[in-house]
Amino acid sequence: MKRFLVSCVLVLAGSSLRGQNPPLVLEKTIYLPAVQGKFDHFAVDEAGNRIFAAATGNKSVEVIDLGSGKILQSLTGLGKPHGLAWMASTGQLFVADGASGVLDLYGGAPLGLVKSIPLSEDADDMVYDASSGLLYVGHGGSDAAHPGRIAVIDTKNLTQKASISATSHPEELEVDKSTDRVFANIADAAEISVIDGRTAMQSTIWKLTGAKNNVPLAYDEEQHILFVACRTPARLLVLDGDTGKQLANLPSDPGADDLFYDAETHQVYLIAGSGAIDVYRTDEKNVKAAGVIHTAAGAKTGLFVRSRKTLYVGVPGSGESAASILVYSTR
Repeated sequence: MKRFLVSCVLVLAGSSLRGQNPPLVLEKTIYLPAVQGKFDHFAVDEAGNRIFAAATGNKSVEVIDLGSGKILQSLTGLGKPHGLAWMASTGQLFVADGASGVLDLYGGAPLGLVKSIPLSEDADDMVYDASSGLLYVGHGGSDAAHPGRIAVIDTKNLTQKASISATSHPEELEVDKSTDRVFANIADAAEISVIDGRTAMQSTIWKLTGAKNNVPLAYDEEQHILFVACRTPARLLVLDGDTGKQLANLPSDPGADDLFYDAETHQVYLIAGSGAIDVYRTDEKNVKAAGVIHTAAGAKTGLFVRSRKTLYVGVPGSGESAASILVYSTR
């Protein structure tokens, strides 16, 4: 792995690099006046042209038509929906409910609750490995009585295959399909848990240096590069995906909560709750800031859909201000 040469100058908020096309273009805004509070994670049904939004503040999951921008269905009765995963092959939606400590499965048309799989408090982010049919879900970790765990769910028979220990609460997870590994951000411990997908066991732990409170991450499978966004201080760390060695440390906006890598444009999109999307460009030898896009305070999560060349960002609703989804083109 070649060492990255780092450009440490972050472009001023709201601007992009002069003489270049903007890294993101706002195409439209989907307004959701019935939704209050913040969003957490999103999922997409590409065949059905729908996006699913975990409206945590609204205690619901909103099913939204991407063509009309209208809410097709609201899944209510949830405590604190966090992670979402859509199974296109079965037409089913998995929802991690942090308040109830369960993984809910919805299916049918309209979507209805099919099954709840018990986990523990603060069931959170999840990642699906399509090659194995396994779903990895982080939960627990608030105190000694509720240790951090990563549940391994067999999505074919809807059972928990394994439970992997974590030092504390697992935040975002990512799959490396080429090596059958799963990376899990363990924010309170400033470490990354590396899981062997073949054995469903932790193979190693990478300790971070220079920053902590690492919440989101993203992976460049071609170059074997792991991007890790930290909140304390606000930095983007670049790691060798084979060894965990730190290759770069760049500034970012505060409150990182979602992170995506675009393999086509070689861009990284860091969504920060302070109201910004930090964009970085990478190649084989370097990573540099490519611009900062203003969003809104509290707009901390979203979804990048590579096939659509689109980045969706959720903006919370409060009082008379409607919640919305910002739709950016990455072309």
